[in-house]
Amino acid sequence: MRGLTGEGSARTRGSIQAVSAALAVPTALALLVSGCGAGGTGARDEGPAHADSVAGAAATPSAAPSKSPDNVNAVALIKDDPKVAPEVKRDLKPCVADEYPVDVSYGKLTKGSADDVVVNVLTCGDAVGVGSYVYREQGGSYENVFKAEEPPVYAEIDRGDLVVTKQVYEKGDPVSSPSGENVITYRWTSGHFTEKYRTHNDYGKVAGDSATPVPAG
Repeated sequence: MRGLTGEGSARTRGSIQAVSAALAVPTALALLVSGCGAGGTGARDEGPAHADSVAGAAATPSAAPSKSPDNVNAVALIKDDPKVAPEVKRDLKPCVADEYPVDVSYGKLTKGSADDVVVNVLTCGDAVGVGSYVYREQGGSYENVFKAEEPPVYAEIDRGDLVVTKQVYEKGDPVSSPSGENVITYRWTSGHFTEKYRTHNDYGKVAGDSATPVPAG
């Protein structure tokens, strides 16, 4: 389920899975390493940034730390961007208090020195994507290098590619039950995104209405 993000913060799309493992440590090894402190930090892969990610974990400094714009104000980016449709800006309001319906992801898409920023603007009620945008860092500011504003739409980072999903509705489909989806993969080539792959998926209809015939007695 998609959550909400406050202004200047990122929010995650999808569910977080926890994996637990029991480690059996021999007594001799436990005595050997007793008194030694251990610390570490998880490396964030491309994908939604977590506003509640663990902070303060000890880590060995990297020789070449990656430049990650974790403090990008996504709401300000959208509202100050002349390329964003006026209706998207107009409808971008807090759902609760200062919580905006915005998904933000960081990752490498355009081969720049800093992570690119993917912003999805959603509706408050049913989290329908109304606009997807990619921002590239250029000289200390961010440039809009991609937009898709045909709802429902949602953009994600997948192994260095931009993957945009557009749900397809047939006549009579409720908002909660589209008939299918188009999945389009874009790749940064020669200074812009070009379409590389396109697939269409039809959603299966639940066949639970027909009852099993009762044998004649």
